[in-house]
Amino acid sequence: MAKRSRRAAKPEPKTKPKLASKHVKVKGPDKRAKADRKAAVGKIKPMSATEIEEAFRRFREATPEPKTELQYSNPFTLLVAVVLSAQATDAGVNKATPALFAAADTPEKMAKLGETKIRDYVKTIGLYRTKAKNVAALSKMLVEQHGGQVPRDREALQALPGVGRKTANVVLNVAFGEETMAVDTHIFRVSNRTGLAEGKDPAAVEQKLEQVVPGPYRRHAHHWLILHGRYVCVARKPLCEKCIINDLCHWPAKSLVT
Repeated sequence: MAKRSRRAAKPEPKTKPKLASKHVKVKGPDKRAKADRKAAVGKIKPMSATEIEEAFRRFREATPEPKTELQYSNPFTLLVAVVLSAQATDAGVNKATPALFAAADTPEKMAKLGETKIRDYVKTIGLYRTKAKNVAALSKMLVEQHGGQVPRDREALQALPGVGRKTANVVLNVAFGEETMAVDTHIFRVSNRTGLAEGKDPAAVEQKLEQVVPGPYRRHAHHWLILHGRYVCVARKPLCEKCIINDLCHWPAKSLVT
């Protein structure tokens, strides 16, 4: 007769009933449509010179005099606003700058205000500590090296703390009327997606835009493209049905966007 084991049998493990996940993977037509849309995005055919001309003609017809959405009153406040707008929205910057510019709207006043007080005014903006430090430093540099004036020179602008090529291009274009192409995330996306100006980085796109944008449209080209990217040709789900250059755009997936 077999001996019984003294070791008690282990009780059955208690298992909790499986609950339906709140994050259910999408299956069926929706998933296939997403895959088809991704597969459709490939090498974009460049827009022809005729198509580019027509695209900008339509942009000008829709918005003859596009303006920056940043609030400013002079070249200096424009410069500060653009520096503050890096990795932030124009709307967010516009909420902070009225009080700041009421306190200091010149390099002399801003330098006197100082980094700590500047920080208090812009603390609602992302990266505000670094930006406050840059605004204080560039204000001091403008006073000491440029007589309190914003220089109309790319190299001099880019030598200021917190000022890169894009910021310099915006200031040169908006404050001084230069025909520059300030390539931000919106212009980069629109240019590559439509076939207007392909490039792997902002510098390449900027160079291409300078080559293909017709002369009469260069003054306002970057504003038209920014506004188009911000409100129509958005990143996740572009509003192709509302796009005024839909028939000129070479994005392979535009027919899949609903």
